[in-house]
Amino acid sequence: MNKFARIFVFCFVLLFVFAPVAVLAQDNTEVSGGTAASFSLTKTSLGYLGVGIGAGLAVIGGSIGIGLIGSRVIEASARQPEMLGQLRTLMFITAALVEGLALFALVICILCLFVG
Repeated sequence: MNKFARIFVFCFVLLFVFAPVAVLAQDNTEVSGGTAASFSLTKTSLGYLGVGIGAGLAVIGGSIGIGLIGSRVIEASARQPEMLGQLRTLMFITAALVEGLALFALVICILCLFVG
């Protein structure tokens, strides 16, 4: 993937992760007649959508990270079988860190859901 595509994907992900913050900061406005529109996207409904997208991205990112860690350890152990014990230890430490980061992101999404 070239540099432009990586920047585009990064900006796209940031848009969906931080969009609920902007939505929750907006006021709930009414239409000019004094009555609410029949279909309105309130900050609560868009907040739920943003939290769902953020939680999904956190889970997808953690899953991809752990999958890549596992595949690289299997590849490395096929090249040097005598290093399997050390590789396995490093794999579990790294996978725990990636899983902790994904869990931290899910906790933040849940906090945004109930506190925001």
